[in-house]
Amino acid sequence: MKPTEFKDISSFLKQVSFFSEVSTKSLEHFSKNLQPETYKKNENIFKKNDKGNSMFAILSGKVKVHENNHIYGYLSQGECFGEYALIDNQSRSASITATEDTKVLKIDREHFLDLMKNDSGFSQGILSVMIKRHRELDAIQERLATSNHEVELANIKMSGLINGAMDAIIMFNSDFRIVLTNPSANKLLENNDVLQRNVLFFFDDESANLIESIVNSTKEGEDKTTNKYLPNIVKVIGSNETESLNEGTISKYGSDEDTFYTLILRNIEERLIAEDKINLLTKKTEYLEEEIQELTSNYGIIAENKSMKHVLNLINQVAKTDATVLVTGETGTGKELVARAIHKGSERNDKPLIRINCGAIPANLIESELFGHTKGAFTGATADRKGRFLLADKGTIFLDEIGELPLELQPKLLRIIQEGEFEPVGSSETIKVDVRIIAATHRNLLELSKSGKFREDLYYRLNVFPIEIPPLRNRDNDICLIAHEMINQFSKKLGKSINTLNDNDKAILLSYNWPGNVRELQNLIERAVIISQEGKVNWQAIIPNNKNVQQVNSEVKTTRILTTKELNELEKENILRALKQTRWKISGKNGAAELLQLPPTTLASRIKALGIERPI
Repeated sequence: MKPTEFKDISSFLKQVSFFSEVSTKSLEHFSKNLQPETYKKNENIFKKNDKGNSMFAILSGKVKVHENNHIYGYLSQGECFGEYALIDNQSRSASITATEDTKVLKIDREHFLDLMKNDSGFSQGILSVMIKRHRELDAIQERLATSNHEVELANIKMSGLINGAMDAIIMFNSDFRIVLTNPSANKLLENNDVLQRNVLFFFDDESANLIESIVNSTKEGEDKTTNKYLPNIVKVIGSNETESLNEGTISKYGSDEDTFYTLILRNIEERLIAEDKINLLTKKTEYLEEEIQELTSNYGIIAENKSMKHVLNLINQVAKTDATVLVTGETGTGKELVARAIHKGSERNDKPLIRINCGAIPANLIESELFGHTKGAFTGATADRKGRFLLADKGTIFLDEIGELPLELQPKLLRIIQEGEFEPVGSSETIKVDVRIIAATHRNLLELSKSGKFREDLYYRLNVFPIEIPPLRNRDNDICLIAHEMINQFSKKLGKSINTLNDNDKAILLSYNWPGNVRELQNLIERAVIISQEGKVNWQAIIPNNKNVQQVNSEVKTTRILTTKELNELEKENILRALKQTRWKISGKNGAAELLQLPPTTLASRIKALGIERPI
């Protein structure tokens, strides 16, 4: 090698950190036996575990330090590697491969040790570098010790934060394998050994699909971090099959190679139960407010008539029991008042009386109204709804117009009567209730059952204790008593003073057939009070079809002698009233003959003679 080349190599080595403290003269002497070596791209310089006997300094090019496919780093011009092989004779700890055409100086151990032994300037320079490196290592170790303490302290704080959290914290990797849990998570999962288990196994199918879709969506996106609320409540199924409903958040962190997700879950079972109780109490309050509003216009059951006193006696007999009651009677007779009286006299009077008119609700909605529904059970079902039967639990439900209940729903009602259980619309959950049932109808359920329009078994289940309310026209002086009470009520409500009913007023009220029963009487009394003038009511103008009564009253007052024709008309009208009142029953108990105090054969002859025909 030419002298100028020695100088070039020694100048180069002077820039290499390992030889930076060696004198120029010693480096020139050292360089005499050094020859450059060239390696092609991807050519190994040495491999891991090879015996180390030389070091290398890079003149030009670039190499990678690696172990198989894992790369520790890269070295380029002016850097050296393998220097400890000159001292310790240990195997190579990593592989070195040229990443491009690279020229290096190879320094053998024998040449190096010979100079260390015979060239004091060389050995002093190398020792100086080693001491400097040792001091730097001491400083690095001191900083590492400090950093380790800080890391340990941070880990203690983080562990305290995670382990002390009441919420369940679950960390898992991109393969859904659990890598960390806190005690609350172990309690929720009912398992203390969940590491490396698939987190999705602890959720029902719908919840697992939700979490999987969120994780997969973050993999496709460019964002390396994610922090979002779970859009739906998720159901966790523990190792002991305990199910719980939870809300939570999911977060993503890490790199492309190592991605992790943190799932934080909070059990909301108690909150949902509390919300259900609040909703149930709110619904009950709404119903009770309606009941109170109805009770403010409730005139009670006024009865002096024998048949109505019999109804009151039946109410007293059945009220203390839990027997199912079927109240029958014409529209407007006061079936709901009877139901209220039964509930008020029962042991359930501190619980709600829930009422529903089966004929006033569309057929497609009545099932939901009675039994409730779940969210999404049908179009428009945007939230869970409690049915009337659940609202009436421990109380009483009044099913008015039960004859209008759709035939397809009758088995469900029969099941409640027999088993005390049902399923809401759209749910498979069976709900148990303790409800006393009172049903009412103006229709003949037995005839409906024979014609296939009402289930016969349901009829007999409802008809455990029948109560039939007589029509108002059959209650004699009760009409006047009820009218008097209603006049007082409406007078107070409207702030008017109304004269007491006289004999002529009572005769007008008693002469009318009252096809609408008590409800019609109530409406007419309210109208009479509204249009009254100075406390007087023109009942003749209020009561429909009272011309004959007016004529009789006026003729009685004038004591005019009636003609035979007029007497026949009067007799015909009187018989017609009796027939209508008894529903055209001529003979027998409560028949028209009994009301008129005539033998049935005589009445039949008079009906034929007067040309009276039953309307179709």
